[in-house]
This record gives sequence, structure tokens and C-alpha cells, in this order.
Amino acid sequence: MCLIVFAWQLVPGAPLVAAANRDEFYDRPASPAAWWEDHPEIYAGRDLQAGGTWLGITRSGRFAALTNIRNPADKRIDAPSRGSLATDFLNGVTTAERYVQQLQECADHYNGFNLLVGDREQLVWYSNRAQHDERNGRALAPGLYGLSNALLDTPWPKVVRTKAQFASLLCQRAPEEAFFEMLSDTTVASDCRLPKTGVDIETERWLSPVLIRSPSYGTRVSTMVTVRGDGSAVLLEKQVAASEG
Repeated sequence: MCLIVFAWQLVPGAPLVAAANRDEFYDRPASPAAWWEDHPEIYAGRDLQAGGTWLGITRSGRFAALTNIRNPADKRIDAPSRGSLATDFLNGVTTAERYVQQLQECADHYNGFNLLVGDREQLVWYSNRAQHDERNGRALAPGLYGLSNALLDTPWPKVVRTKAQFASLLCQRAPEEAFFEMLSDTTVASDCRLPKTGVDIETERWLSPVLIRSPSYGTRVSTMVTVRGDGSAVLLEKQVAASEG
């Protein structure tokens, strides 16, 4: 998952509404969102290389989503897969805060990540690259938030643009198709607004849109999630065709 915008406790009857894009190499195998045979409570897409997920829900309304932190200089090839972090929360019964507390013991073994975990009662953000005062995670106050491949609400162009569009669509009570259209935005950010994440300027350019297209890497799937006030949850997913360019 490389972009997620979400409204927490702002929409009547829906404590959480989220829209997200997952970006990944096209040759990394994955299965579409479905109920998992080995964990029947989980509904999510699945990374078939490592077995975890980037975003999912459960029958009881638990929610988890994951984005990577982009920093090539900080990447370890021997680190465990981060997809297990979302999967383990979905497959567990501990509260979001307790899960994050337990995670801190092994978080530094992983490459950089952002993790959102919660349910209708609580939503917690945690990153193993956060500043010291947030290394215990943050239980989020009601609000509108955005995550890409940096820390929560880092104002990358696609995060700022998508949060604004997301807020407008929520206010309009727009249909689901409008949110998926928002996630298909291929606008490239101007060079003066590009982040500096340790890759070359050309790479920063083609990574800057909401929906990424390149010959080998890009947006693989778009997702909408709603956790309702009664504790149920709905996940809608659209596969994105690989770029031919």
C-alpha cells in the first residue's frame, strides 16, 4: 500500500472510511481481495510471495493497512516481510494499542513502515521510523488523514491533493465510483514540490502521481473500506491494469 487517505470518526454511521492504492512490482504475485481459507475471519488481498497483506478487514470490523517508508539507504535485504504486521493484527484479538505496544519489541527488525490498526472504537498509527515522542504509536483523534511512503500527513503533493478531493467527495456523499476515479489520478507533481527520498529526480517524478504507471512497477489495485457503526465492514477493490509503456 502506497497511498491511503481516511476519515476517522467524521462520517455519521461510519467511524472509518478509507481510500487506498497499492503500488508494487508487476511481477510480484498477489491474489485479489477474498476470504482467506486459512484465516476465515480475514477479507483482504494477499501477497503470494510472502503470504501477508497490505490492507484488510475482518468479519468483526477489525482493520489494518500498511505502507512502506521510502528510503533506499535504509533498506535491508534480509528484513522480514512487513505484510505480516497487518495480517497478525487482523488475525488477533488484542486491542490496537496493545498490539502496537507488543510490536515495538521487534519493530526495528523490519524495513521502514507505517501501520494503521483499529476497529470502530479506536484507530492507531505506528511507524518504526517515527520521531522518539511517537515511537509508542498514536491513537488518532477524529479527523482526515493521509499516508504515502513517508510519515503520517507528510505533505507530499499526492497526499495533499487526494485528501482535499476525498474531503470534498465525502461532503457531497459521492458514489463509490467517484472515489475510485479520485484514485486513478495520473497527474505528475512539479519538480519544485517533489519530495527527496534518496532516489533520482526522474524516479521521483514517475512516483509522484496518485496512480503510478511504469514498465515494471505501478499501482496494482485501488480499494475502498468502510467500517460501520455496528462493527461490520465493507471492502471494495478494483484491479488496475499494468502499464504497457
